Amino acid sequence: MLTPTTAAMMMTPADAEGEAPYAAPDAAEALRTLQTRTADALAGYVKMVEKAEPEFRPVAERFRAIHDRHNAALSAMLIRHGVEPDADGSFMGTVNKAVVSMRALFDEIDEDVMDSIRDGENHVLTAFDDAITATGMPPADVTELRDMRDELTVLLQDTRHLD
Repeated sequence: MLTPTTAAMMMTPADAEGEAPYAAPDAAEALRTLQTRTADALAGYVKMVEKAEPEFRPVAERFRAIHDRHNAALSAMLIRHGVEPDADGSFMGTVNKAVVSMRALFDEIDEDVMDSIRDGENHVLTAFDDAITATGMPPADVTELRDMRDELTVLLQDTRHLD
């Protein structure tokens, strides 16, 4: 879990010297929305890894890992901007876990869930786009956000053959 101490360890020397610009309020809000959606997705993937069929588990683990890394990076970014990250996500995180659990009761968690995964990831990609284009987002953060978005897009491309 990201704490203020670990976030401070992730700071660059410029951040530590106070040279990093803060995000404007609208940009910080877009960043917080993105972090919350990422935390929500992560909650669903944690449950999906637990319930996945053995042949699908590596795919679910890749999605869980990317959202775990992105959640930590986004949380650190929010902390740098003086905004408290959403540690547990929103109610949607609970819904994501419940949907995976319910599906596991009646069906297998395998590549048949890829359409649902793609739909959910589109909400995360939209939040990335909103944060990237938010007025007042520091340029270094825009670059980092684009890199994260590209990483998620590549993962979706790598799994496009599954459904």
